[in-house]
Amino acid sequence: MPLEYFTRFRPPNYLPSVVEEKYGRRHHRAPWFLPLVLPIPGVRTRRLRIFYPNLGRLHSSIAARFGHRLGSAILLFVFLLLVFVTFAFTKRFGTRSKKWPRPFTGDPPTLIFEREDLQRIWQWEISSGHYPIPEDIGFHTFPRNPAIPAASTVSRGPLGFVNSTRGVGPNRTYVTFKHKPGNTAYPPRPVPGSVADLDIIMDKCDFSTKKYVRDCLEVLRVGGGLDTGNRLKRGSLDDWKYIYIEEADVGQPMLANEPAFTHTSVKVDDNRESNNVGTNNMEKPPISLPPVLQHRPYATLSEPCDPDNPRLFHMFWTGPFTDKPYTALLSFLYTQNTGLHLQTPDKSICRPQFWMWINPGPAAAVPNPSALHDMYSELEKNPWASPFLHRRFKGVITFRLWNTTEQLDGVPELKDEWRKRDLFNSGGNIVAVPQQDAKQAESDDLLNRAGSKSSSTYDRMSVILSDMARFVLCHRFGGTYLDADTIFLRDWEELWGWKGAFAYRWSRLPKYNTAVLHMNKDSALGTFLFRTALKNDLDFHPMTISRYTQDAHLEELLLRLPDALFDSAWLNTENYQRDRPPQPYFTDFAHFFETPKVNSAAPEAMGIDGFFKGAYSYHFHNFWWKPFDPQRNWPDLGERFIEGERRARNTNETTLIDMPDYGDLNWATVLKRTFEAYIRGERPNMYGEWLQW
Repeated sequence: MPLEYFTRFRPPNYLPSVVEEKYGRRHHRAPWFLPLVLPIPGVRTRRLRIFYPNLGRLHSSIAARFGHRLGSAILLFVFLLLVFVTFAFTKRFGTRSKKWPRPFTGDPPTLIFEREDLQRIWQWEISSGHYPIPEDIGFHTFPRNPAIPAASTVSRGPLGFVNSTRGVGPNRTYVTFKHKPGNTAYPPRPVPGSVADLDIIMDKCDFSTKKYVRDCLEVLRVGGGLDTGNRLKRGSLDDWKYIYIEEADVGQPMLANEPAFTHTSVKVDDNRESNNVGTNNMEKPPISLPPVLQHRPYATLSEPCDPDNPRLFHMFWTGPFTDKPYTALLSFLYTQNTGLHLQTPDKSICRPQFWMWINPGPAAAVPNPSALHDMYSELEKNPWASPFLHRRFKGVITFRLWNTTEQLDGVPELKDEWRKRDLFNSGGNIVAVPQQDAKQAESDDLLNRAGSKSSSTYDRMSVILSDMARFVLCHRFGGTYLDADTIFLRDWEELWGWKGAFAYRWSRLPKYNTAVLHMNKDSALGTFLFRTALKNDLDFHPMTISRYTQDAHLEELLLRLPDALFDSAWLNTENYQRDRPPQPYFTDFAHFFETPKVNSAAPEAMGIDGFFKGAYSYHFHNFWWKPFDPQRNWPDLGERFIEGERRARNTNETTLIDMPDYGDLNWATVLKRTFEAYIRGERPNMYGEWLQW
């Protein structure tokens, strides 16, 4: 019977029955789907009707069945499930990686090598003189270690695996620096061929054991002889000696009952499945490795430079040359033993070289055929770069063209497969690069930037490329890579003597920062890293490198040095160790360029001698857009390079007028002017040596 019958013939004061009310509610209940009418562009007489779920009807229906609270919870769960399913299908079919999302269980495993190959990597590095061994790998025989002296005892872990190596290397003599009376104004150069004992440095400087940066720098200062005649500490400081010389005696013979340490002596579990603890892209053993290097003490070399351990510094730069790489190169000349203080180089000294790699355009661009000629043409016109093309620096500083295709094809572990991967991956975040036309866009978007002009136009693509470039350069050529925001503070002689690979700690976190990276040429560690990165989408972010080595138990092969050696201000900027900070005291990296007024007397009063003395280098963390010397923002190198100064100052005047400086100078300015005064011949370098032209 229709509802109209009840309403038409009921009395005025009639109250509806429960049946009528129920009938009425059911009749007027909202539909499950509601229409959404949208105009159709270009068609005025038609509308597009789209139906979408009526959430109100859905909620009331679920609440009537399960109750208000439980019904609301169920509806929320269903909504989140739909969102996740949509995200999963989008990631699987709508992205370039074509992968389903992983469960929220932390970082996915990165391991691609089985246990026997990890043992081979350890064996290669130890036999080549690259130090220690962890118990996790599971050796059953004691590896012979040619890099450490003969040890009286060796030990095994609780499960029967060895946790030490058998030293068969030369004896060590730790250096005592003594200053002759009347010659204490400058510290002496490190002894050629000396080696830094990084075990001692770790013991004195490791943040994990609550060691302070201030105390670490003092050990580095005193133990390295940098305190000259100004030593105030008294008593015996023999435990601060961390620099040693290896004797010419190559080492101890093998014991009669000691089995040879070869591939065949490595024992692996019979259950192969237990070794597959990583991804499904496991490498098929055995791993292909080059011949083991021979550990040769400096005293046994026929010439001062060891061809297996070239002394090369690498730096990567994109965009116009500025005051940042300029100052880095000046600091290299000011601190390293390049022999430029002699008219004829000392043939008994291994002179380090600096290779400045220039990426000619945006990181994703392909160099043109004339890129090398164009690079030198631009360098000659650039006032910040042209001084280093002077013939006096030939063989010391070299500019090289970076070509991504050429470099990756030069890495045997990558050359056949890298083209199938995305090159721009940082911490799992892939930046897709579309196929570009022959004419590059002139816009300043992410893909077309060549250098960082401000904090808002940061060249992230070049940063991602440099994360990979540092490993490529060290693996192909050997040596040490440094970020372009790095300044040398002392001679690296004893660091070259240490034959292992290293980076440094990411401030308070037990992760790597590869702003300084030392690796051996064509090493087993390099093979491991490149094959692992290839199977993990070519991700070379330092946090991801930390996962690679941790998952494979290889962290000790890439030693994580304390950041005090290369980044002394980092902990203070993150609010750590502010109760006993080093000198200078920075609570922000910007203080290097803008020294707070309360501390602004220190830079001029103390000079470079008061700037993190003892550290090997300083990392100022970007700030590419802040000038080192705001008052004199040009290369101030004297008459020999006056043409470049005129171009930088945009003047053709014959006589350049220097305006007096008023006000305080910041730390960046003081360091730049110190290095420039050495090039002008107005002061010696930090070791009292005068540049000879």
